[in-house]
Amino acid sequence: MTATSFTAAELAERFSLALHGDGGVRIGGVATLARAEDGQLAFLANSRYRPQLAASRASVVVLREADADAAPGTVLIAKDPYAAFAKIASLFDARPVRAAGVHASAAIDPSARVAAGAHVGPFVSIGANSVVEDGCVIGPGCVIGEDCVVGAGSELIARVTLVKRVRLGQRVLIHPGAVLGADGFGLAMDGGRWLKVPQLGGVSIGDDCEIGANTTIDRGALEDTVLEEDVRLDNQIQIGHNVHIGAHSAMAGCSAAAGSARIGRYCLIGGGAGVLGHLEVCDKVVVTAMSLVTGSITEPGEYSSGTPLTDNRTWRKNAARFKQLDTLARRVLAADKE
Repeated sequence: MTATSFTAAELAERFSLALHGDGGVRIGGVATLARAEDGQLAFLANSRYRPQLAASRASVVVLREADADAAPGTVLIAKDPYAAFAKIASLFDARPVRAAGVHASAAIDPSARVAAGAHVGPFVSIGANSVVEDGCVIGPGCVIGEDCVVGAGSELIARVTLVKRVRLGQRVLIHPGAVLGADGFGLAMDGGRWLKVPQLGGVSIGDDCEIGANTTIDRGALEDTVLEEDVRLDNQIQIGHNVHIGAHSAMAGCSAAAGSARIGRYCLIGGGAGVLGHLEVCDKVVVTAMSLVTGSITEPGEYSSGTPLTDNRTWRKNAARFKQLDTLARRVLAADKE
């Protein structure tokens, strides 16, 4: 049992959950149904794991009303058990308190402004005309370039780079290795050689966004690359110049959006999926993993591309037949006209 603990009744009241069973049971941590021990809380959100309920040693389980009868002990009833579990689990996520101040090894340009309540860690570099607002945490090895703003309560965990003209809203969380504000991939062919197009815009990140480790967001060519509020990006994502992502959207690891793509609000982009440049994706669209969006999407819904996994011999046969689809289609059309 950890030093932090709550009774089931306290959790029910705090998160407006219905309680079935002993409200005095005390919880000191969280775990999965299969791994939970006495004094821990687990959750059931996916019916696939319902058979684990009977054998689970969890003292409290968060689940839907329909599953309550299958649980042997105390339960908390939630409309969305996973969301309720996330809120409860946050109570046990003890984050270190960073004292305000600037480490002696940090290099700060005289024209930069760092709020007295900010924490600036070792080997941080802050460039000209940049601003770090109150309550920020700038972790070790971070580089903040020229003309950047880190909004109040934001945290750059470690080795984050804001290259140039990056504006972070409030409470933005950026994981190690992320690079924001690097040049967009702007090139023009001139006389048989590539000519670099200057990237004169910036990057604008809304409040409460989260950006994963080693994710890159390029600055715009003329206008800004924009993430609206509460956008969540996983690790190793590429966001091209002048991309616009609407509020409350999320992208899973290794996905990408090419230059000037526009992704709406409440969209979910699966792992390894891509959105080609200059396309528009409307609000409330789900793109499943490893799909490639090659045309604009104007209706909400779930979209997929690619072929299912098969044994290699079958796949090779099908791949050979892909090349014949156009010829077969023409034959069908011709037969229909006869």
